[in-house]
Amino acid sequence: MSIATSIEERAARFAERYKAVYKEISNVMVGHSDILHGVLTSMFCGGHCLLEGAPGLGKTLLVRTLSEVLDLDFSRIQFTPDLMPADILGTNLIVEDPDGRRQFEFQKGPIFTQILLADEINRATPKTQSAMLETMQEKHVTAAGTTYKMKPPFFVMATQNPIEQEGTYPLPEAQLDRFFFKLEVEYSGREDLNTILDRTTRGEIVTPSKVMDGEEILEHQRLIREVVLAPHVRDYIARLILATHPGGPLAAPAANDSLAWGASPRGAQTVALAAKVRALLAGRYNVSFDDIRRVYLPAMRHRVILNFEAEAESVRPDTVLTEILRHVPEKGDGVEAA
Repeated sequence: MSIATSIEERAARFAERYKAVYKEISNVMVGHSDILHGVLTSMFCGGHCLLEGAPGLGKTLLVRTLSEVLDLDFSRIQFTPDLMPADILGTNLIVEDPDGRRQFEFQKGPIFTQILLADEINRATPKTQSAMLETMQEKHVTAAGTTYKMKPPFFVMATQNPIEQEGTYPLPEAQLDRFFFKLEVEYSGREDLNTILDRTTRGEIVTPSKVMDGEEILEHQRLIREVVLAPHVRDYIARLILATHPGGPLAAPAANDSLAWGASPRGAQTVALAAKVRALLAGRYNVSFDDIRRVYLPAMRHRVILNFEAEAESVRPDTVLTEILRHVPEKGDGVEAA
């Protein structure tokens, strides 16, 4: 078997297995196709996902259903204003051994899992939110000088209510940057709402089947990183990121007008990996410009910070990023197509 044939078969298998997971979840979830694709893309890239929307739109149901479809450990933390970091990470307790000697023993918290649902994460105080920073980035917890590694794969699926709602705290910028995608969950349409009413008011219970385990997820994550990113396509990503830096040499007019801070290199990594997933699902082993454009908004909307004038005029990050997409050409100077 040639290398090209092997790659083609692995890519086809990924698309097939991705669709199997999508189908099982969609048997429970009604509508929100883009949101579901965004969650699965984050998971297969090894990233974390933030879902924002008003209460009652199915955010928690989506993450819970994902945990039922995947054969992984699952924990849920309901974030509240009185939640403390130790309630998430764990704490050292004094225990007594059979000989009567007392010693400290680390009691692991609910974060020690593979899929963590951080429900209404912005209900907790910034101190508690920040307790998850190390684990989300490094995938381990350090307590009393000892490091405890998470079991792979590990990803956080967090939900939050719109910031304007009462009793919410904005997530720190450093924590927002740890999320692979930020997905905005909108209200269901008329047809979807009719389907939801029909399913949920007749006592119908749909139980999804487990279709994938952790080892298979890790295998797909390795495949995604092997997808080809040609130099001119990679440079397009770099220019899209630099275009968000106000005052920079490649800054787009929309960035200079509306942004205080642009995206970090982690944003570029996110766009590249997410675009590789889109390429595989389209049956290609190389990333296209269109793949990049399709993942740009969810990868970037939480990584740019509006300036005072834009916030005063209620400008949305998506509006600024869409203008940046229009401004940056596919072909740049200095990098030739492979």
